[in-house]
Amino acid sequence: MEKIKVTVCTGTACFVMGASELMLLEEKLPPDLKDKVEISGEMCMNECKGNQNKANKPPFVKINDELICQANVPEIIDRLRQLSQI
Repeated sequence: MEKIKVTVCTGTACFVMGASELMLLEEKLPPDLKDKVEISGEMCMNECKGNQNKANKPPFVKINDELICQANVPEIIDRLRQLSQI
């Protein structure tokens, strides 16, 4: 099975709004997900620049190609669980 790719935006706005905690996601993953996930950071995803949809707020995370706005650890883990069962 191919690993689920989690990319955390580490740009300034995202970092200040919680991406610093999201970069510690690997430490918070339940044992059943640890071998199924690959976590990386990206300097800036440019999701907040010129953002027309003001509901989309940092921090931004992409799980595979799915964008999650206002991401938090519990939400990411829930989505990873869903994807790992597919």
